[in-house]
Amino acid sequence: MLDLKFIRENPETVKKGIQAKGEMGDVDRILELDQRRRQIIQEVENLKKQRNENSKKVAQYKKEGKDAAEIIEHTRQISETIKGLDEELKELEEQLSEQLSRIPNLPHPSTPIGTDASENVEVNQWGELPQFEFTPRNHLEIGERLDILDFKRGGKVTGSGFPVYKGDGARLERALINFMLDFHIEKHGYTEIFPPFLANRESMYGTGQLPKLEEDMYLAEKDDLFLIPTAEVPVTNLHRGEILDGADLPIKYVAYSACFRREAGSYGKETRGFLRVHQFNKVEMVNFVHPDKSYEFHEQLLREACEILEALELPYRVLLLCSGDLSFAAAKCYDIETWSPAEQKWLETSSVSNFEDFQARRANIRFRPEKGAKPMFVHTLNGSGLATSRLMVSLLETYQTDEGTVIIPEVLRKYMGGQDVIKRKYK
Repeated sequence: MLDLKFIRENPETVKKGIQAKGEMGDVDRILELDQRRRQIIQEVENLKKQRNENSKKVAQYKKEGKDAAEIIEHTRQISETIKGLDEELKELEEQLSEQLSRIPNLPHPSTPIGTDASENVEVNQWGELPQFEFTPRNHLEIGERLDILDFKRGGKVTGSGFPVYKGDGARLERALINFMLDFHIEKHGYTEIFPPFLANRESMYGTGQLPKLEEDMYLAEKDDLFLIPTAEVPVTNLHRGEILDGADLPIKYVAYSACFRREAGSYGKETRGFLRVHQFNKVEMVNFVHPDKSYEFHEQLLREACEILEALELPYRVLLLCSGDLSFAAAKCYDIETWSPAEQKWLETSSVSNFEDFQARRANIRFRPEKGAKPMFVHTLNGSGLATSRLMVSLLETYQTDEGTVIIPEVLRKYMGGQDVIKRKYK
């Protein structure tokens, strides 16, 4: 959420930011509601002052034996007026809150202005694209031939977009998750969190999924709980409504979770296998940092995510997202993409975002810079470190052999009991 004072003082800047992100938001209506709200607050303060003065007069009149009936009636009328204004104020504040909740975060000045993904800017590429002396199979063919993935039975159990990992496929998925968690904990000093996979409305609002994205989320209606789209939601909300000690910053959490998204799979032909799924696994990094250092930590977070791919020896590229491709809550974002040899294209594996104080305002997460200082809103950042579905595509396709096996990357072998290759296990 943006600071109302900032909107009041910079309406044209906010309008340009909304337009640059291709979002909707009625700044003029916000200013109108805000003006009437401030008028009412001033009126109520003046009326309360009059009421207090009248109360003193009534006491004085009674002390002097004078008739205070007229003043008492006037005071009663003032109280009725205040009551009506308080009701109007409550309604105005609800409307204002609703309008403010639909204003996106503004793009950081270093974010390129553009309308869609075609205007994202490549800032880095690492590794050489794999070359094969045979026609590489796609991850679905590999998974079926090795009997390690079963999308058909996943569809039978739940529906399309819900994968089943089997045998060495399940073990490889678990190896990836454990490797990434250990990597971030041991190398970068993260604290591991194992969060709930359901979140309430306050949590979804706090990180910016609500109200805009409610239709894209899975909702357990009986309990009014959402299946989380990412661990960002529960992990960020761990500190909702808290004042943190500035000496504890930065706070760096890493969490594994399953992720659930209804909108996945609605993008036409690119829905095969892991290219679009409704449920996937992800290791998420969340940082709470001092505002003065948030962009320093944004670059560091990007590096931490990239190091996973370098350890796996998978080529990748980094894109700086243009304004029109940014999420509702992000001020700046990098996407990390890995290469699919079979698809001959880059696939998004991670997003690394700086939300500045946007989420912190919605979730009321503050910190006290020093003892006795006024609390400030913290800056929040997160990054996939990494999502395993697209990563599994690149891994299986990159490490496949002409014999139909898959070489296990060296850094994962200790998590696979020393196993170095996946072969078909026939009965």
